[in-house]
Amino acid sequence: MPADLVHLVRHGEVHNPDGVLYGRIPGYHLSERGHRMAELAAASLADHPVTAIIASPLQRTRESAEPWTRRFGLPLRIDERLIEPVNRFEGLNLRRALPRSPQHWPYLLNPWRPAWGEPFASIAARVLAAVAQAHAEAPGGEVVLVSHQLPIWMVARSVAGARLAHDPRRRRCSLSSITTLAHRDGRFVEVGYQEPAAELLAESVDQGAV
Repeated sequence: MPADLVHLVRHGEVHNPDGVLYGRIPGYHLSERGHRMAELAAASLADHPVTAIIASPLQRTRESAEPWTRRFGLPLRIDERLIEPVNRFEGLNLRRALPRSPQHWPYLLNPWRPAWGEPFASIAARVLAAVAQAHAEAPGGEVVLVSHQLPIWMVARSVAGARLAHDPRRRRCSLSSITTLAHRDGRFVEVGYQEPAAELLAESVDQGAV
């Protein structure tokens, strides 16, 4: 029996005192506030019949999944397809580095691809495949997938039939937000979006956006 709903959950705030683009760099864990955000996200669906919890392999998503696994008594499964895209600017504080690093400028010429990392279409395809498999293999109920801002936003735009190219400043996918999908008439559609950690977002130091 497939899942009734698939919830795409973004990780909480990351401890990032240097303000770098951390991407897939290991060792970036949740801040204290990020752990609180993750707890609020899990608590928001406490009365839902969650039957599976799946996360990206990165530390921040594993940590964001912990409140879900504790609350629902389920093991955490890892799916590599939910991971953050590769990015040529990893390890840089973009506001400081780009203005004085002309060697990076050529990668900014085509923001619609984007030239600095994995193409939007590739991101959307792999994450939608992970969503479809999680939905099909679930023993009914609802499935939680813990991922990252851009992968979740690519899925949201895909199911809405919107162009994948976009302005990164306009992404609707805040820290610990939940984007909910249902499978109807042979395709996935978005049926909900919520920000359980909204009360903490104003305090957040690191937004993690790429």
